[in-house]
Amino acid sequence: MTDTATAPLFRDPVHDGAADPVAVWNRETHEWWLVYTGRRVTAPGPGVAWVHGTDLGVAASTDGGRTWTYRGTLDLPDPEWGRNTFWAPEIVRHDGLYHMFVSWIRGVPAAWTGHAEIRHYTSPDLLGWTHHGVLDLGSDRVIDACVFPLPGGGFRMWFKDESHGSFTYAADSPDLYRWRPTGPVIEHRTHEGPNVFALGGSYWMIVDEWRGQGVLRSDDLERWEYQGLILDTPGSRADDGGFGHHADVVVQGDVAYAFYFTHPGRTADATEADYAHRRSSLQVAALRVVDGQLRCDRDEPVDLNLAPES
Repeated sequence: MTDTATAPLFRDPVHDGAADPVAVWNRETHEWWLVYTGRRVTAPGPGVAWVHGTDLGVAASTDGGRTWTYRGTLDLPDPEWGRNTFWAPEIVRHDGLYHMFVSWIRGVPAAWTGHAEIRHYTSPDLLGWTHHGVLDLGSDRVIDACVFPLPGGGFRMWFKDESHGSFTYAADSPDLYRWRPTGPVIEHRTHEGPNVFALGGSYWMIVDEWRGQGVLRSDDLERWEYQGLILDTPGSRADDGGFGHHADVVVQGDVAYAFYFTHPGRTADATEADYAHRRSSLQVAALRVVDGQLRCDRDEPVDLNLAPES
């Protein structure tokens, strides 16, 4: 049996719009899960209604992430009645609980503008979830949470603040329940989907610049140095055309794996209503630190065998 991951890694068999994945080890089922925004590619309605009204889809892998099986959608307690929007989950495990920080929007808007917030859920098993409310992050248009432990204790969350330039802002917490906004972090250009990880003796942040992933390096999680782009050139693997969007990263030893999504069928003359414009696929690529730089060869076959996490 080959260890090479499939390409595309996964397509949602119901709506064909998997996006914004987070990879998490399920200790109860001994599987790796991808939890993702399930965009509704074939949904009727005006404008961008198809990217709203979304549930969180789940794909599971029993072979270290090489192949994935669709398992359905998460049954999250909705804070309001009716059809609402769940986007871009972040999931971390702490003190025996999974903590989810998910973007939530009321209703099914036909435009990109409007109120958005990040809500907190916990679960002992990734299936039954308790809602703890909305986070006060100093803005009424925040999405795309990323959480990482601070070296001195506690946690930091990075997120996109659409009310302040669509830049990355941050908040700190001692326990994942109480959060204190700390202000802007990355303001070099508009972007979204920050993701932070440690690799090769440095901290790294990648952000979706809609032209590839911007790369930033830090020694202390405070000061960030911009290093350019990865996943900015179309790949040659199946469904790996276009830019790599909104990624999550799993670190295993001296290699990290970026799980991202693509719009492989988009062309310059496609319209919002076109199936090819809307559909998306999940992919994976290996990341390595070489001479102090984060490198990614998008066309490299990915030998993937993710180990269980403790």
